[in-house]
Amino acid sequence: MALKINHPFISMSAKDIGAEIRLDKWLWAARFFKTRSLAAEAITGGKVNVTGNRAKPSRVVRVGETVSIRRGPYEWTIIVKDISRSRGPASKAQTLYEETEESARKRETAIAQLKLERPLEFDSSGRPSKKDRRAIARFTKRGW
Repeated sequence: MALKINHPFISMSAKDIGAEIRLDKWLWAARFFKTRSLAAEAITGGKVNVTGNRAKPSRVVRVGETVSIRRGPYEWTIIVKDISRSRGPASKAQTLYEETEESARKRETAIAQLKLERPLEFDSSGRPSKKDRRAIARFTKRGW
């Protein structure tokens, strides 16, 4: 008979809790998002898919399901390996999932491509001159 622990600060393994948790909580615990609200916002915005379908933040995630996460130019396709209700250190968070080989390859090529692209240049010559300030004033006061 397994011992059940009902303490909010103790992380339970997937076997103890029935191997299911809300998607936004799991993404937060797996450290894909800094807060649960950011995770919920990404899910409702269509940036997270579970087994190829759009999900809601309250959707239950189980061990073995495939989750696709898009953040900026990067995309992860992962398989849920374990469940955790609490957010722990990054080393523990990495044990909660396994990234597919194809996903890792795509992310590496995206990283290499972004490194090769020319960064945006900001031409700052300091404070605007009097002539520049007048041009800015004319531009912003078009209706007058």
